[in-house]
Amino acid sequence: MVTAVASTDPAAGVGVLAALAAGIVSFLSPCVLPLVPGYLSAVSGVSANELESAGWRRVLGPSLLFVASFSAIFISLGLTATALGSFLDENQELLTTISGILIILMGVLFVASLFITKLNREWHVNALLDRAGRGGPIVAGAAFAIAWTPCIGPTLGAILTAASLSDSVARGGYLLAIYSAGLAIPFLLTAVAFSQMTTAFAVVKRHYQAIVAVGGLILIGMGILILTGELSRLNIEAERLFGELGLDIWNEV
Repeated sequence: MVTAVASTDPAAGVGVLAALAAGIVSFLSPCVLPLVPGYLSAVSGVSANELESAGWRRVLGPSLLFVASFSAIFISLGLTATALGSFLDENQELLTTISGILIILMGVLFVASLFITKLNREWHVNALLDRAGRGGPIVAGAAFAIAWTPCIGPTLGAILTAASLSDSVARGGYLLAIYSAGLAIPFLLTAVAFSQMTTAFAVVKRHYQAIVAVGGLILIGMGILILTGELSRLNIEAERLFGELGLDIWNEV
């Protein structure tokens, strides 16, 4: 059965799908994707030229520690955002309105990066990669989470804003865990199938504009759903569908 709490919570239904999509879009952004081979090299100790021939067993273990590290930081941010939202619970209607507007603005900023080059530039931080790599995959993951926050800010900020509306701290952390999974899954796929994924990257790079536009529209759509109260209705439908498929996991959080 669908609960009222779950249906109104951004950490359920379409909110979960939006968080996953936002994580994937963050991974595919022009200031993250080009540096993935460099991060793989830094965390595994395998030179970029040898990644294809090194074998996935040599790269996967450090990569798991890397994604666990940056995921822990993002989830901690989600817990903090939800705790702050709970503290302001007496003004829930105002908080919801502000959150919806902020998410829409972040989506607009994401789309604006198509036209304002400075908002969507590639970052080349070889010195950071070298230092992070010497500290091991856990340090490298923390460096990624902190140093790349300005780059993935619109998507991360939107999901954090949604987390602030969650009904419990656990649900807020869960929403950021889903966002982190959107970043982590393609990174780990690259670790185990480097050659195939780098070929796919070439295709992605040719469609950066479409990816960025879709990412921005997802955020704008999520903000509108929160503002209009339609998020609740769509969550009910999404939970019903996933419940029928045996995939209704958010009501357990």
